Amino acid sequence: MKRNSPLTAYQAHCLKIATDKNLSPKQKTHFLSLEAENNIPYLALSSETEQALNERIICDMYEGHAPYKPRYVLPNYERFLKNGSAYLELDPAEDFDDALNMLMILYHHVPSVTGLPVFLGYLDKLLMPYVKEQTEQQLYRKLKHFWAMLDRTLPDAFMHANIGPEDSIICRLILKIDVELKQVAPNLTFMYHSDKTPESLFSQAIENICECSKPHIANDVIHTAAFDDQGYGVVSCYNSLPLCGGGSTLSRINLREVALRSLNSEDFLTHQLPKYCHYQMELIERRTTFLYEESNFFQTSFLVLEDLIQPERFTPLFGIFGMAEAVNILMEKNGCHASYAPNSQALFLSY
Repeated sequence: MKRNSPLTAYQAHCLKIATDKNLSPKQKTHFLSLEAENNIPYLALSSETEQALNERIICDMYEGHAPYKPRYVLPNYERFLKNGSAYLELDPAEDFDDALNMLMILYHHVPSVTGLPVFLGYLDKLLMPYVKEQTEQQLYRKLKHFWAMLDRTLPDAFMHANIGPEDSIICRLILKIDVELKQVAPNLTFMYHSDKTPESLFSQAIENICECSKPHIANDVIHTAAFDDQGYGVVSCYNSLPLCGGGSTLSRINLREVALRSLNSEDFLTHQLPKYCHYQMELIERRTTFLYEESNFFQTSFLVLEDLIQPERFTPLFGIFGMAEAVNILMEKNGCHASYAPNSQALFLSY
């Protein structure tokens, strides 16, 4: 089709997305929105931090040039089921069907870095109050439909459900259904507590892992001790974050790239790594400031207004990667040929 004027590079790239025969309409919408978001000028940074970001020594995880939503959101689903929602025009849940239906509705309104929810809640605890007179067969059928719906409507392995540590019919049925369907989504973490988890339930979780690589196992004793009384949730594979809050942003340092720019391990630890940590902290601070003070998310979202999330319960995440490569590079620069083994210098440096 002829056009009146030639396309810019940006327009041509967007057109390529719009005409891609391998993408669904929903996927095209998502990728086109990312292009618009990243056409916004990047947040103002110092020249040193901007250079480190451009060279990918520090990484913003491609969260976008102007963060208008938190990376990970962990709503208070229990409060939602008990109170309903004025914004969504939903009354409190009265039975099991209400609870499943309301959760599916809210999931579509929980933002994240992927545009899909990364936290589905402690599903066994959320649903147990609504079991009432339902038989195991009735629960099984409804939960299996719910599990399939999650995978087909929110197909993202970042989406994460939590179960345990206590035993319950819902916990057992979720494990049974997950191993039967063997879906990628939702991902699943089982909270293990030595004083609360019966051996038979833990054995069922382990058998599931052998069949479908799920659930992941979290040490509930250690995690609970690290958080306050409102609790925590495990989201997006392995991130433990405050319930009713979440993760505002995530930036990571590529230790391999820092090692390549270091003279040796001493220079790495005393000069280069602290310098790039400073740059990363600037990046985190700038992105968090925009999210809180300029994006208007925490001022206008119904999740905040209905007390399903609390702004003060969000935290930025400071990440690292490339440690093994960094240690190998630094060992060579130190004139050593050590490898990972007990009592080796490489192991000492990795710590």
